[in-house]
Amino acid sequence: MQKIRCVVERITYQNPENGYSVLKCRVKNYDDLVPVIGNLIDANVGSVLLCEGDWKVDSKYGRQFVAQNWEETLPATVYGMEKYLGSGLIKGVGPKFAKKIVQKYGVDTFSVIEDNVEVLIEIEGIGRKRVQMIAESWERQKEVKNIMLFLQEHQVTTSFAAKIYKQYGNDSISVMKENPYRLADDIWGIGFKTADQIATKLGFGKESYVRLRSGLMYTLSELSNEGHVYAEKEQLIDTAAKLLEASPETVTMTMDDMLQKEELILEKSIVKTDEDGNTVKAIYLPPFYYAEVGVAGKLKKLAASPAGDRLYTKLMEARKSTGNQELSVDINAIQAKTGMEYDDIQADAIRQAATAKVMVLTGGPGTGKTITTHGIISAYKAYGLKILLAAPTGRAAKRMTEATGLEAKTIHRLLECKPPEGYKKNEENPLEGDVLIVDECSMIDIVLMNSLLKAIPQTMRLILVGDIDQLPSVGAGNVLRDIIDSGAFPVVRLTRIFRQAQTSRIIMNAHRINEGKMPDFSNGRNKDFFFMENEDAEAVVPQIVSLVQEKLPSYYHVEPTQIQVLTPMQRGVVGATNLNLSLQEAFNPPEHDIFMRGRGKVTMPKECLRRSGYAFREADKVMQIKNNYDKEVFNGDIGIIESVNETDRILKVNFDGRSIEYDVTELDELVHAYATTIHKAQGSEYPIVVMPILMNHYVMLQRNLIYTGITRAKKVLVIVGTKKALSYAVHNLTVTNRNTLLKERLMG
Repeated sequence: MQKIRCVVERITYQNPENGYSVLKCRVKNYDDLVPVIGNLIDANVGSVLLCEGDWKVDSKYGRQFVAQNWEETLPATVYGMEKYLGSGLIKGVGPKFAKKIVQKYGVDTFSVIEDNVEVLIEIEGIGRKRVQMIAESWERQKEVKNIMLFLQEHQVTTSFAAKIYKQYGNDSISVMKENPYRLADDIWGIGFKTADQIATKLGFGKESYVRLRSGLMYTLSELSNEGHVYAEKEQLIDTAAKLLEASPETVTMTMDDMLQKEELILEKSIVKTDEDGNTVKAIYLPPFYYAEVGVAGKLKKLAASPAGDRLYTKLMEARKSTGNQELSVDINAIQAKTGMEYDDIQADAIRQAATAKVMVLTGGPGTGKTITTHGIISAYKAYGLKILLAAPTGRAAKRMTEATGLEAKTIHRLLECKPPEGYKKNEENPLEGDVLIVDECSMIDIVLMNSLLKAIPQTMRLILVGDIDQLPSVGAGNVLRDIIDSGAFPVVRLTRIFRQAQTSRIIMNAHRINEGKMPDFSNGRNKDFFFMENEDAEAVVPQIVSLVQEKLPSYYHVEPTQIQVLTPMQRGVVGATNLNLSLQEAFNPPEHDIFMRGRGKVTMPKECLRRSGYAFREADKVMQIKNNYDKEVFNGDIGIIESVNETDRILKVNFDGRSIEYDVTELDELVHAYATTIHKAQGSEYPIVVMPILMNHYVMLQRNLIYTGITRAKKVLVIVGTKKALSYAVHNLTVTNRNTLLKERLMG
């Protein structure tokens, strides 16, 4: 193998899924830039790399250096120093200041920054604040470099280095050496497998206690990501033993020790049997156990205690004095007030809501959930009740506000989430109001529901609205379905599709699919549901780009930003990742034309920050993929990048009018959102949806997934794919059962 030292000038291509990268590098004794290829996903423009590998000549791309191993080093030449400083790795120094600094100090540049950084104030334009920023960033970058070298030595991706430093500071390497499994516990994005890789290289044994403990926590955490609140004991032991390549006996011993220390909890009060009649031994991570117990206990208490509002008091007095236990609000009066006409089921929902403490309203699209909710609100308002409205996501809350004319908040905002202490609204500081109506309840997981219920006072009413045929929550639990199945509270199911909704083939086809029938494919000029046959996944991608970029905007006179691509999967040719790369290239390419005085039209690269193979540019559509309580942005929130600052290594994203700043080390919390998975689109509606459905997606093709995707489209839906794949999904009802005991707790 040969070695080359090179400076990264350009990143031509990076695949975020497998790390494959093509870099254009400046190499000594070569006039032209040299293509360097390999797994180089953590390399930045300006980085100086020492690469080990071989030269090859590609018939299409010519001479390339294929890197097998590489490490980042500090540059030794003046040119390399300027490139390194100007790359944005050091906050406060962009290409302009890098040039000035290196011109003044030459080969001594790094020594000056290291030993005498204050003298940088002599350079025009650099003030004390910027000098301080450069000094802090240089120190941090030095330590991050040490962490990167440590990770490289142990063949672990170096993209976590900045996060590790942020968590542990100068103790980072000693923490990793002492117990690398702490990384998996403490840092979002670093999983057990990465920590295990480091531990193995450091000589931790396969059956060491810290490894087995972390492996059990990881197994339970992975099961919770699949929606399970607990693991069955045998399932946990078998899964963990396979993952850890350890004996079931040692895994069991570790688990027993963790149960004794209450790091895990074994359910003892609820007896549940499996299909064979065996008793299920449920093992929980503590947060999920206390959340499930808390939700069941609070809902029961809430339902059992009287409401404190005027409507409830008057109705209870009237029922007592007349002996008529069916007495409720006057539906005719409400109809006159709202100008709506309610059918029998809707009228029943309004009457039940007048006296219920906890009630569920459920139904599919076009069945009048919004109209019925409006009627319930009118009944409450007539008696002066203070009404709170909430939904799990910002978009769902916005829709609720538009539909009701009252302010609706996200659950997080309603509970006044203030990190790091958590929610300000809780048992000690409850919500103030008479009734809380929560929409899109199928999206609420067990932990969030517990936090919400903690903040509801005993005298408040709770109305839960949602469609249980949609996908369950992304987080653990199946809360809405468990509440309905328990039979512990009044449930009103809306089934009749309203006449105006019957003209929408989106709504009619959603109901057909929900009943296990194929949709109506008859495309027509004034229709809102279209199917385009194409079984070639490679050809579907440019077809979708064309639909979003040209055809749909010109036909419907809308901006492309009004069109959302939804796909069943993240990976694959027609997965969200690949579709995003193609759509970004079409809508926001890496270069743009600008007009310069005296030079005319000049093509210039756009400012850009890179993270894990993704390039983030101004005007990119992005989605937050983790709850960030500090920034008050949450999993599934969509925004537009409004500015990118390569010098300071930050960008700003506009989320519904709020400008949120991200440091380059935080960019793994963002993904591009030109295309997104159907799961991530829950609770959102878009004017136009384009949805590929092919057999490439077969592992994800289920009825409730397609139903959820179709019902995200407000005005127009275009499906691109095959009838075979759609038929497979429509007839596939194998929805994974989730391990949860909420129903049993509510029934007990």
